[in-house]
Amino acid sequence: MKTTSRKVLLLGAGDIGRRIIASITPQFAVTAVTSQPANRSSLKRLGAKAISANLDRPHSLSRLPSDWQILIHCAPPPARGTRDSRTRNLLRSAALRGLERSKILTRVIIYLSTSGVYGDCGGAVVSEARALRPANPRARRRVDAERRLARHAKRLGMHLIILRVPGIYAADRLPLERLQAGTPAIIAAEDSYTNHVHAADLAALTVRAMRHALRRRPALSRAYNANDDSDIRMGDYFDLVAQAFGLPAPPRLPRAAIANAVSPMLFSFMRESRRLDNRRQKRELRLRFQFPTVADGVSAIRRCA
Repeated sequence: MKTTSRKVLLLGAGDIGRRIIASITPQFAVTAVTSQPANRSSLKRLGAKAISANLDRPHSLSRLPSDWQILIHCAPPPARGTRDSRTRNLLRSAALRGLERSKILTRVIIYLSTSGVYGDCGGAVVSEARALRPANPRARRRVDAERRLARHAKRLGMHLIILRVPGIYAADRLPLERLQAGTPAIIAAEDSYTNHVHAADLAALTVRAMRHALRRRPALSRAYNANDDSDIRMGDYFDLVAQAFGLPAPPRLPRAAIANAVSPMLFSFMRESRRLDNRRQKRELRLRFQFPTVADGVSAIRRCA
């Protein structure tokens, strides 16, 4: 099957990566990088060329091709530390070094980051211009990756698009186990705002960003909040899912009591409150979301269950 000369190198072939691959082949020649050799056959069935490599093992990255035009970086950072050693290893690999002499004039890097880079904003509306103040090590690793990629892209004249991703949900990514376990939520008067995007819409937004960069050749570095139109507090989201699936609504506790009732990692997530402004995404990328709000998405998931 014939493909175009535009080659995509995709790192992080999980759920979102696979959705992206399925939507762009055979129009693009995709090389998908997986750290699990057993996944290669399923990636090939999606139409991608599969390469086994591990961002934690720099020597394995010699297998990555350097003739890509679009690099989609979906791989998460490591589980510890405040720096993203995986992105550092990627930027030191042959696939990202020595590209000054390349005959490929336009190269695009798309990085799936997190909205956690903004930290706790006290429920304020947050645009991409807001200063980054990550409040936990996970978000600090993402900021480190964003900055490393930005420096590299600027030095080589590449286009970098950063998608700051909020809570991803899908049929297999709902808090059903949490609801069944009776994990508490914060009382309404003290609750945090939360932001969402359906996995299908995130994959579609990534592809739209890629095509936008190839067609429009925007500024060398551009960030977008990758959220839907939901304006909802966290406890209300749990109530929404509970009602849709016939589960008990979570008990509500004051914020101070929640700190002693859940794990420190979960509490660090629950305490951050912000409302992402997605107007730049709508204005420039112009993707019509399949699920404009989390209520739409949960309803559709329930109908298909």
